[in-house]
Amino acid sequence: MADEEVTIPDKLFFKIGEVCELVGVQAHVLRYWETEFPMLSPQKNQSGQRSYRKKDVETALKIKQLLYKEMFTIAGARKKLQSDSRQAKQPNAAPAPQAVAATSNFQPVLASDGRAQMLFDIAPPREGETAVQLSASHKEALKDIAAQLVELREILRARAA
Repeated sequence: MADEEVTIPDKLFFKIGEVCELVGVQAHVLRYWETEFPMLSPQKNQSGQRSYRKKDVETALKIKQLLYKEMFTIAGARKKLQSDSRQAKQPNAAPAPQAVAATSNFQPVLASDGRAQMLFDIAPPREGETAVQLSASHKEALKDIAAQLVELREILRARAA
């Protein structure tokens, strides 16, 4: 695999064979990626042939980069592409804040509409502090909540089955 820059021709649509040549993978790999990456969604014409747009080719190239060069898993690459997509759609969004230290006022409560809410008093980080600092009781409370969420998920899965 050469680390060369791929030049995408200036066309509106590409057939699957053309995309395979540009990306450097076989057709079955592209079709598999379509099932795993919702952002890779070529249109299909009346006869069912895939018509890739330039955006789809760029996405396929990015997927290949993440999977083959940066060694992401499928799930990791999917999350990375989704987060990149969200950031691209919000160009004026504030940058992610540095981690903050939570003070001791932490309690789960039930809202009037029945949804669980977490109440935090957030203190600004001290100089040189970069990680979230939680006390043992906070960690224990979060573990309890996580266990309850897992239990609820299992109940919902059982009802859906």
